Amino acid sequence: MASKTIYVLNGPNLNLLGTREPEIYGTTTLADIEAATKARAQELGYAVEFRQSNAEGTLIDWVQEASAKGAGLIINPGAYTHTSIALFDALTAAKPPKIELHLSNIHAREAFRRHSMTAAAVDGVIMGLGAAGYRFALEALKSLIESRTAS
Repeated sequence: MASKTIYVLNGPNLNLLGTREPEIYGTTTLADIEAATKARAQELGYAVEFRQSNAEGTLIDWVQEASAKGAGLIINPGAYTHTSIALFDALTAAKPPKIELHLSNIHAREAFRRHSMTAAAVDGVIMGLGAAGYRFALEALKSLIESRTAS
């Protein structure tokens, strides 16, 4: 039986949501996002493994775990978006459908944030929609999973 678990991985400083630069990231906490994500996933027929780490190596380990055990992967790499070749390599090797997610529009931010090193390793990118982006990412990922299963 195929896995019905979607991994939702969050990178550095996302544990500070709700208090960190609310004018950019909003006031919704990561715990609020986790609860809403799990509820929507259940409505869509999926379970969610929701995690956050400030450590690059831990995120890479989790991407590899998601590849081995998950139906799909949503990743908000945080600042590693712009710097991590190792995370790019892990995402490239991961087999399930993958979506990169950002709360803010990285193209409307500082110049160093406008390039994603990881985007080329995923199926799609959702950005600039705040916490609602997690819901949209789940819905898009469900569609990707189903289209691959039907093939």
